[in-house]
Amino acid sequence: MEEFSSCKTAIERCLSTKAFAIAHLYQEEKAMDMHIHDCYELYYSISGGKQFLIDNRFYAIAPGDLFIINQYESHKLTQIDNSVHERIVLSIHPDYVKHLSTPDTNLDYCFSNRGDGFRHKVSLDKSAQSRFLYYVSKMTSARGYAHDIVERAAFMELMVLINTLSNANAAQAAPVEYKYSRQVEDILAYINQNISLGITVEQLAAHFFLSESYICRIFKQATGTTINKYVTARRISIAKAHLNEGDSVGDAFEKSGFGDYSSFFKAFTKAVGVSPKKYANLSVS
Repeated sequence: MEEFSSCKTAIERCLSTKAFAIAHLYQEEKAMDMHIHDCYELYYSISGGKQFLIDNRFYAIAPGDLFIINQYESHKLTQIDNSVHERIVLSIHPDYVKHLSTPDTNLDYCFSNRGDGFRHKVSLDKSAQSRFLYYVSKMTSARGYAHDIVERAAFMELMVLINTLSNANAAQAAPVEYKYSRQVEDILAYINQNISLGITVEQLAAHFFLSESYICRIFKQATGTTINKYVTARRISIAKAHLNEGDSVGDAFEKSGFGDYSSFFKAFTKAVGVSPKKYANLSVS
């Protein structure tokens, strides 16, 4: 299997093959703003040194940390600097994982389970790190006769490992993450609790008794994105989820909190690459 040096290229390959693709990255591509995509993502940090914002949760990133992100969760690397940040990113088509699952073993569980104890981050110990890298190496080095079977078998073993670790992770008490900004955490929680309503910078500033310039500044410093871009990304995530559940485009528009249909249509099409109606048809097919 080819190993890519671009996350965007790996995502494109994943979507075109409806299987999975692997990117091994050493330096930042052009920083993506808050974004979502139609594949699952496994993000494994080799060097650490960054910060992840996934939906409304901040995570510090240390070497050996693995992040499990589904297709509805908006996310962004924040606190970007010029240092080398080595990581491995697997883009996985949801249908591929479901197809490989059995009545007794749901390999999709780590992506679909979002219960109260769930955390996107799993910190791998040395043994688990070695196993993770072994499976990745097995997939990327497979060549010649039966390479596809070797790739699939290694992928399935990797997913068994990740689901096992994710289940154990959820059963443990959540570790205390570094508090980047208590004010911003409160702002994120408020936005997500009221995402279907008309949220503006002016309204947020009034609610938290802050000036508009101050609330915009601390939000951008903590998250690396603006309030408006964050709200838009979250609303698109919600719209995608409703369309995948079979809701009409009109219902998805109303439930996602966009103020008018034109804004919804433009933002959705730009972020997802197809119109809401076409996305709904693709989800059903």
